[in-house]
Amino acid sequence: MHRLFVLRHAKSSWGNSNLADHDRPLTPRGRRAAGALAEHVATIGPPPTLVLCSTARRAQDTLAVVRERLPDSTDVLVEDELYGATAPELLARLRQVPEDIPGVLLVGHNPGLEDLVRGLGRDGDPGLIARVHGKFPTGALATLAFSGSWTGLGSEPATLEAFVVPGDL
Repeated sequence: MHRLFVLRHAKSSWGNSNLADHDRPLTPRGRRAAGALAEHVATIGPPPTLVLCSTARRAQDTLAVVRERLPDSTDVLVEDELYGATAPELLARLRQVPEDIPGVLLVGHNPGLEDLVRGLGRDGDPGLIARVHGKFPTGALATLAFSGSWTGLGSEPATLEAFVVPGDL
């Protein structure tokens, strides 16, 4: 069984109009949310063994807080192509994950992440699925499980096992 953890970056600042979108930092609220998410991620077993993260500052800032609660052995790849990636682009990247990796944490942006989770997570608790379809806010973390291979991800529905937002924590 493989697991995919999909994390939308925490709340970021629009306060400095001189900053490019790529360079926006987290707000104080976003840093608090990232801390709560880190505590939650520490309870996940088994934890992800690979992290794929966007190069955007807000994604990396979110990951920096969460990373403190992941095992030291967790591999982290920060990839420019994840910034602004669409669901099909994210799916194509995930299909390249080696089969011996049991769990991946994907840290990025909407609408790509939301579309990815909606497209993959078609099995599971109808209440969770409805929540994902209602809103995938900043700091949202979806957990998907699937029995197939990474290369076949998306050919069969994945099970949406969990969906948490910072307000739940």
